[in-house]
Amino acid sequence: MADLRMDELLAGLRAIGESTRLRLLFILSHGEFNVTELTGILGQSQPRVSRHLKLLTEAGLLERHREGSWMLFRLGEEGTGAALAHMIADLLPADDPALLRDLERLEALRSERASAAAAYFRTNAEDWDSIRSLHVAEEDVEQAMADILADAGPIGTLLDLGTGTGRMLELFARDAEHGIGVDLSREMLAVARSNLERAGLKHCQVRHGDLFHLPYRNDSADAITVHQVLHYLEDPERALSEAARVLSPEGQMLVVDFAPHELEFLREGHAHRRLGISDDQFASWAQRAGLKVVSHEQLPPPPTIANGLTVSIWLARPVHARTDATVMASEAEPA
Repeated sequence: MADLRMDELLAGLRAIGESTRLRLLFILSHGEFNVTELTGILGQSQPRVSRHLKLLTEAGLLERHREGSWMLFRLGEEGTGAALAHMIADLLPADDPALLRDLERLEALRSERASAAAAYFRTNAEDWDSIRSLHVAEEDVEQAMADILADAGPIGTLLDLGTGTGRMLELFARDAEHGIGVDLSREMLAVARSNLERAGLKHCQVRHGDLFHLPYRNDSADAITVHQVLHYLEDPERALSEAARVLSPEGQMLVVDFAPHELEFLREGHAHRRLGISDDQFASWAQRAGLKVVSHEQLPPPPTIANGLTVSIWLARPVHARTDATVMASEAEPA
């Protein structure tokens, strides 16, 4: 509490002093929701709920971001208001009748999300299963990735690009302070949100975004994963360059994709833009993006799979790691 600013603390306390706003803090301590969802949970009109959200956001207790036509809200992550929001949410009595009703409605909403995600999986399962059957088991790929990241040490922010179902966040975000998944498909983001909620990963979030224009500042991610994404892209090099921009000078990027192959049906029927990526091609892209490949591992398909796909895993780091002198100089510069 010593770092809390007095004026921000007073503003936050004034904003919190109303029962509906306390209920909002309680609900949003369980995840992020849009106005329509919050209206349904609270049983109040949308103008009333929107007004409360506006006051809480202006006081720094909540943060919001737009995703298409939705405005999503969650507890703040930084600043005095955010610290106060988390503190008050922890103090709220979970056995309060009003909060219990809110929690019941929240769980019903989550059940609806999970059902929608399951329906989406059922619709697309055949395509995914047919591709997975062509290469080494996902369990082996994930274990190889885990072995590589095991030497990374503590991770502050983990950024998963093309997050899809959020699987990489499920696997690796437990070792990070904060996890963010970015994807262009809103349907897949719905699946990812359901998976992350089920896994209890409250420190993770997913965002609708373009991999070529990431909404994050330079040097903001400590680790980046790009799992089976590049072969879908028209310009993988540009995506790597944008990822390198947000990677911290001491960070690392783990990229998984297929080695070159000749399965043309993947291009025709599964939207693959490239039939695999060679080691030389990836190394060239990485170099122009300001990255150096520090390791490359290949996992061939089992011999029982004819014309199977080999999976490549690259670990890359920035070419120019920030030196202590550089850090001191940058910190000395005026804001």
